[in-house]
Amino acid sequence: MSPMMTTSRRAFLGTAGLLILKPDLVRGSQNNSTIRMALFGCGGRGTGVAESFTEHTSAQYVALGDLFQAQTEKAKQTLDKASLKAGKAEIDSSKLFYGPDSLDKLCASKDIDAIHIATPPYFHPEHFAKAAASGKHIYLEKPVAIDVPGARKVIAIGEKVGKKASVAVGFQLRHATPYVQLRERIQKGQLGDVVCGLSHYYATAAQWHTEYDNASPNERRLRNWLHDKVLSGDILVEQNIHLIDFNNWILGAHPVKVSGTCGRKGRTDHGNCSSHFNVTYSYPGDIDVTLTSTQFGEGAWDVAMRFFGTKGSSMCKYDAPVNIVGVDPWEYPGLGDSGQVKDAAQAQAGAFKGALDDADAMKEQHFIDSITSGKFINQAAQGAESTLSAILGRYAAYTGRSWKWEELATVNEVWSSGLNVAKL
Repeated sequence: MSPMMTTSRRAFLGTAGLLILKPDLVRGSQNNSTIRMALFGCGGRGTGVAESFTEHTSAQYVALGDLFQAQTEKAKQTLDKASLKAGKAEIDSSKLFYGPDSLDKLCASKDIDAIHIATPPYFHPEHFAKAAASGKHIYLEKPVAIDVPGARKVIAIGEKVGKKASVAVGFQLRHATPYVQLRERIQKGQLGDVVCGLSHYYATAAQWHTEYDNASPNERRLRNWLHDKVLSGDILVEQNIHLIDFNNWILGAHPVKVSGTCGRKGRTDHGNCSSHFNVTYSYPGDIDVTLTSTQFGEGAWDVAMRFFGTKGSSMCKYDAPVNIVGVDPWEYPGLGDSGQVKDAAQAQAGAFKGALDDADAMKEQHFIDSITSGKFINQAAQGAESTLSAILGRYAAYTGRSWKWEELATVNEVWSSGLNVAKL
């Protein structure tokens, strides 16, 4: 049995400790507060987050890496504009690395303090391992893996990194100010005893699809990874994981069991991802949280998380409101009108307006602050816990039976893409 599954939850998340060092001992410390970052994986989400880092923190992107040259050049144009607006230097063209060894070049560079990994989720454990071995700080996009062995690998790497560098995982909902205040109120008992919850993530068809007529079938598959269940983890693990991570955070635990269903009806793309999931997670204390999701069709954008307690209920939307109704009502002010997200393309890239206005910025600032202050953070185990929670739901939906958390200890199934990126 894997040690990950036999330890207590405290030990499971124990790598997230803090280390305080003298500023002059910390790479990128307050004596040299500009953290030099590299983006590895120059797609829409990665470039968008890099823009946000550039705008909202003191960090400077100094290098880019991707399998495809055109991706690095396109990202450079976008980030150079953001840097100009923020009064920062453009990225030197000599620091654009592409091809199968581009991450190796980023890891070997002494001009880089932190690597931002935004590649397809299938590659996250491998890329995290290389970046961690270089000793650099790491910002890893979610999910940390697409299968159980991959999540175990991330935990082991995180334990090896320990307190020697900062490792952040891209679960920005935990940093949105309205959500932070809502969680504090729930923890103080404003809902009473939490009884159950509901979450939904209703999305339109995935926007990022291009035919790439001159590309090989394998290249087209990689470029359209969002439609591929092995490369993405399927929609519950790649997209809906934000809600699963949020529920884990609110309840302070991972689920103990889950049941569910899924299907592909309604999708018209050439991939094999599901069009919908309907799963119910059971948490300690006999708290059931049902999650429903879609990713097909048009006009379906709406995301919300609700909890019901003995003294009231909470509503937490991506736009508005974020509130509590009941014995002790409360609402986070100034979020604007409630309603569905209007711009599906922006929503697909995570650019929501309303409750998430400061989510990315706060997440990114906390990461940079952890480096400059020497109070390093390590979120590898936390990221793996939420990833495993999503994978547990996927197994339940795929198999049509209830799954318990401890069963993950017996899962050794490795998802293989069959891709050789060196030959693309």
